[in-house]
Amino acid sequence: QVQLVESGGGLAQAGGSQRLSCAASGSTFNVMGWYRQAPGKQRELVATITAADNTNYADSVKGRFTISRDNAKNTVYLQMNSLKPEDTAVYYCNAYSMVWTGTHLSKVDYWGQGTQVTVSS
Repeated sequence: QVQLVESGGGLAQAGGSQRLSCAASGSTFNVMGWYRQAPGKQRELVATITAADNTNYADSVKGRFTISRDNAKNTVYLQMNSLKPEDTAVYYCNAYSMVWTGTHLSKVDYWGQGTQVTVSS
């Protein structure tokens, strides 16, 4: 059974930093990432990282957030610096697998429980 368990988050001041962690169990994943969802908004991509450490960031967090992973621990991290009030959201860890259904490959998404990050001005 796949589980993604997040830790970190909480309250931060604008300009401050926070670090999120997500430990995966039950499988290993080539691509892991972080998404966030602010009140009244759709869930959006924050950053992804492959097992080869190729990264991708949303424009809104480039230069401020850094995603990394420890493959030995099956854990992905999100270091968030220079936080802004607009970074306030529930942050979700994500990983996915491609599963053969017998006729085609199907993407199966796994999500963490979410962790609240609140940035005060």
